[in-house]
Amino acid sequence: MSAPNYPFEMRPLTKEEGGGWLITFPDLPGCMSDGETPEQAMQNGEDAVRCWIEACQEQGRDIPKPNEPSGKFIVRVPKSIHSRLIARAKQESVSMNMLAVSFLSEGLGRKQSRR
Repeated sequence: MSAPNYPFEMRPLTKEEGGGWLITFPDLPGCMSDGETPEQAMQNGEDAVRCWIEACQEQGRDIPKPNEPSGKFIVRVPKSIHSRLIARAKQESVSMNMLAVSFLSEGLGRKQSRR
């Protein structure tokens, strides 16, 4: 039986946590695994998903479908920030959506590099 494609999150484990990589599946509460490398964590994660689903089936519990993000969300911001975003997008000759994606990507990249 092959495991459905569930979204996952991975992070490196600290030395205090034993090292390696942790993989979790937000749509499947408590479903997680680890591995020495990201690839090994992903492979072990596939096994964890299969076991999680099998346990649900044995207990007659519902199995959630994978939650696929749409790539769309709406954010309300103060008028002052909205004005600044409009001006910056014009300055950069890009849409406000492209500017927002750029800022989000940059911010997420900084967070990842600090780990």
